[in-house]
Amino acid sequence: MRVLVIGSGAREHALLLALARDPGVDKLMCAPGNAGIARIAETHAVDVASGDAVVALARTVLADLVVIGPEVPLVLGVADAVRAAGIACFGPSAAAARIEGSKAFAKDVMAAAGVRTAHSEVVDNPAELDAALDRFGPTWVVKDDGLAAGKGVVVTPDRHAARDHAAECLENGHPVLLESFLDGPEVSLFCLVDGETVVPLLPAQDHKRVGEGDTGPNTGGMGAYTPLPWLPAETVSQIVEEVVKPVAAEMVKRGCPFTGLLYAGLAIGRGGPAVVEFNCRFGDPETQAVLALLESPLGEALSATATGTLASIPPLQWRDGSAVTVVLAAENYPSTPRTGDAITGADGDGILHAGTALADERVVSAGGRVLSVVGVGADLSEAREDAYEKISGIKLPGSHFRRDIGLAAVEGRIALP
Repeated sequence: MRVLVIGSGAREHALLLALARDPGVDKLMCAPGNAGIARIAETHAVDVASGDAVVALARTVLADLVVIGPEVPLVLGVADAVRAAGIACFGPSAAAARIEGSKAFAKDVMAAAGVRTAHSEVVDNPAELDAALDRFGPTWVVKDDGLAAGKGVVVTPDRHAARDHAAECLENGHPVLLESFLDGPEVSLFCLVDGETVVPLLPAQDHKRVGEGDTGPNTGGMGAYTPLPWLPAETVSQIVEEVVKPVAAEMVKRGCPFTGLLYAGLAIGRGGPAVVEFNCRFGDPETQAVLALLESPLGEALSATATGTLASIPPLQWRDGSAVTVVLAAENYPSTPRTGDAITGADGDGILHAGTALADERVVSAGGRVLSVVGVGADLSEAREDAYEKISGIKLPGSHFRRDIGLAAVEGRIALP
C-alpha cells in the first residue's frame, strides 16, 4: 500500500514512523513534510488547503491511501475532494469536521445525543458580552468558536482577562463561546470512527500551558503521556459508550457520518466524564506518545476506517509500559517564535520533527513547536527519564521545554474526584 500523509508536524512524523512499521505499507510519502520527515518518506510540496492540489499530488504519486493530519484541510473539505476522485482517504468530510470547526455545532450535536458537557452560550454581538459574562464565573472559560490551533481558549478567574479575550475574538469577526468550568483531571481519548463503529486508542493527557505547574498562556500542547495510571480502564469504556458512540450515531442521523479520528477531550469530574471539546483529527502532542506504544499495523487500521471496514479488523494491540512526549519550543513561543536557528542533536530515535526545515544542509527551526521528544519505559517514571535524557542532548538557542510532563501522575498527585 502506498500512503500519502498530508501535514508537516510532529504528529505527521509520528504517523509516518508507525506506518513504517506496518509490513503492508511499502511506500511512504508526505506533503509538505519537514526536515525530519524527509529522512523516512518521500516529500512533496503542496497547498494542504487545496483539495485540487492534494488530489493532483495523490494521483501523481499513485497513492492508495491519503491520510490528512491537520484540521484546516479537513474543515475546508480536502477529504471530500480526495474521496470524490476515487482515492481512499482517512479524514472526515467537511460536514463532519464541523465537530471541531464550530464549537457551537459540537454543542448542538452533544445536546441531541444526550452527552454531558459544560453549560454554554454563544455571543456574537459585543453589546451582549458583559451581560453574558455576568452569567458565568468565578472561573471563566472563553473559546474562539472557530479554529485557533489549540490556542483560542482562555480559562481564568480574572473577569477582565476573560473579557479581553472575548472582545478580541469578536473584533476579529469570530463568535465567542462562554462555558461553565468543568472540574476534574482532563483526558484525551482518540477513537477510530467509521460511521457508528468506534475503536478507542490509549487514553492520554496533554499539558496545554506553556509553563511548569500549568502556568502561563495556552499553547498547542507542550507535552503528553500515556496511559494514565490514575484512570480506571472502565472509565475508557464509559467514555466510548456514553460519549463517542452517541455522538457518532447522531452524526449518522444528521447525514454527516464521521469517518476518521474523533478526538474527545474530557474532564473527569464528580458527575463522571464531561466533554470539553471534540477534534476531528489526531491530536498533537498526544499522538506522538500514543503511537509509540502501538503494536498493531497502523496502515491496516487507517485503511479499514477509510474504506468502511473498521469493524472487521482485529482488536488493537499495545506494547506494555508508558510513553511521554516533551515538546521543545522556540524562543518566545507561544507568541511569535524566533526561527532560523541551527538545531543540533535532533537525529536520534524518538526525536520527531515539527517546526524544522533544511537551510544550507543544516536543520534549522521553522516554527513555534520545533521538536517532540518521545521517551518510552516500563512505567511512566522510566518513560520520563528516557524523554528528558534525549532532550538534554538537543541544542537550539533560546529554546524552552517543560520539565514536569507527567510528573504529577508519577507523584500520585492526580486523582478522580
